[in-house]
Amino acid sequence: MTGQRIAARAAACAAVVALTVTTGATAHADDDFESLPAQQIADRSREALLGADSLRLRARGDLGEGREPLTLDLSLDRSGNCAGDIDLGSGKGDIKIVKRGDDVWVKPDADFWENQVPIGGEAFEAVVAGRYLKGDASDSRLRPAVQACDLDTFRELVADNPGTGFTKGEVTTVDGVRTVPVTRTDGDRLTTTTYVDTGGEHHPVRITLRGDGADAAVDLSDYGTPVPTTTPSADETVDISSLLSRTSAPS
Repeated sequence: MTGQRIAARAAACAAVVALTVTTGATAHADDDFESLPAQQIADRSREALLGADSLRLRARGDLGEGREPLTLDLSLDRSGNCAGDIDLGSGKGDIKIVKRGDDVWVKPDADFWENQVPIGGEAFEAVVAGRYLKGDASDSRLRPAVQACDLDTFRELVADNPGTGFTKGEVTTVDGVRTVPVTRTDGDRLTTTTYVDTGGEHHPVRITLRGDGADAAVDLSDYGTPVPTTTPSADETVDISSLLSRTSAPS
């Protein structure tokens, strides 16, 4: 279904985030963080991201490679719980996502049904009537959404993809947080800048991607904050299997 392709784009977006903060780990010493070389600052940032139990990820812009711009806002944790929203931009649709344990809920809006499901979309929208579609995390149709909602997916990408060649910029403030930017360029094409918190555990705060068709920004925040536990009620829910098992759009 089209929703699976949208979820796959969300997963790809989050994967790009993970791949931008990648270097080898290093031991912490008593030193002035801001004076460290770029590589060590990137190391600290990667180590902090790998240690996070939960966070909020907000991405906006164009990731290049033919992908259309979108906005992603997800709170997620290492237990696979997730809550958030994907906005496809330009009136193309919006999807709310909730995952708790083995249950997944997705709620497309009217623009999604109109633009992403051109055949039968209005009929399905009428049946769903503004409710969430609920399915099991093991449902292959929901696999991309499940992967996008699992913080361990990103941690594995970070751990498996080391990187080098960082340069350090001037200290700057991002959303009220004092940060040091470290930048690397992939083959003179894609330039990635990670803004690292100079205090605390030195988490990455913002990541920007420029070049090779990409122009995007990703904000990472709320480290350690639990994912909201509220899930849609039965009255707000339609079972996805019963809906999609129909051989044609409902009339």
